[in-house]
Amino acid sequence: DTDHQRVAPEVRAHPRVTLLTGDAPEMLPQVRAALGGYGAAMVIEDSTHTYEDTLGVLEAYAPLVGVGQYFIVEDGICRHGLDLGPKPGPYEAVETFVSMNAHFVVDRNREGYCITWNPKGYLKKVA
Repeated sequence: DTDHQRVAPEVRAHPRVTLLTGDAPEMLPQVRAALGGYGAAMVIEDSTHTYEDTLGVLEAYAPLVGVGQYFIVEDGICRHGLDLGPKPGPYEAVETFVSMNAHFVVDRNREGYCITWNPKGYLKKVA
C-alpha cells in the first residue's frame, strides 16, 4: 500500500503481518523475499482501481499464485453496478488479463448470492 494510516493497530502488531509501502509491481522483489520460499500464495489486488495499474499488478503477481489458488481483484463493481471509480477499471483489466492468460479463469461461483464488490474478480489459477 502507499499509506498505512487506516490499518488497524491489531493488524500492525500481528506477528504474521508485514506491511510494505510502495508501488505494487516495484515491490515484487520484497514480496517474493517476504514469502520466504513458499511456492505459492493467494494475492488480493486492491490498489488505485485504474485499468493500467490493475493490469500491471495482475501481470506482475500472477506467477506467485499457485495452481488451485486465487488472485482476487477488488472493486470490479466500479462502473459495473456503481457509478464510481475509473473507467476503464478493474473489471476491464480482468477481462484483458484472462483473455491473454490461459492459466487463470474467472470463478463466478465465488460471487455469493450474485452480489459482490468484485464481479469477475475471483480468478482461479488452473494451470
